[in-house]
Amino acid sequence: MRLHRCPPAPSLGQRAQKISAALQKAFPHPQSALHFETPLQLLVAVCLSAQCRDERVNAVTPQLFARFPSAQSYAEAQAEQIIPYIRSLGLFRNKANHLVAMGKALVALHGAQVPLSRATLQTLPGVGWKTAGVVSMHLGGDLAFPVDTHIGRVARRLGLSQHSHPHKIEGDLQKLFPPPTWEAGHHRLLLHGRHVCKAQKPHCEGCCLAQWCPQNKGGG
Repeated sequence: MRLHRCPPAPSLGQRAQKISAALQKAFPHPQSALHFETPLQLLVAVCLSAQCRDERVNAVTPQLFARFPSAQSYAEAQAEQIIPYIRSLGLFRNKANHLVAMGKALVALHGAQVPLSRATLQTLPGVGWKTAGVVSMHLGGDLAFPVDTHIGRVARRLGLSQHSHPHKIEGDLQKLFPPPTWEAGHHRLLLHGRHVCKAQKPHCEGCCLAQWCPQNKGGG
């Protein structure tokens, strides 16, 4: 009797390549959902998006950007002047205080310009590692693969990382995907997590990554 051997399971790197190709097909032209036109607007929008939906941020930023068009305008403002524009967002008081402090730091230390270095961005008030990575990535600064809750969840479900800390997940993703694809990969994994691989009710049926997902029977 002839025995039929099962083909070897693809390596993690091979699965990552197939996942990347499938996501590229599903989201051919990924981009940020936040609306901005200048580096400062990008920095402010990303800071405001913490624990808040992008749609809600986009609803308040046009008036905010019109009233505070420069780092100097934030530096000269009082938090109470900013709060009315962002009151509908979560943590609005902390965010208003951070915007004032951030404006002062930009004026005093960076000539009122948004720095490109991720490490330098992280020294600004209210700017964490993920936010700094997103801003630097968009502005053509340091290469980054920023990890938010959506990307972290998808990465773990797909077996691309076993970690829970964003820093470690980012490190795993950077090893699996070539640097030129990090920005698009960030957006694609985020979009997949936001619209398909949701936290509570993932749409596994018809998912473009189902055959490579260990969470699905036969996947992985």
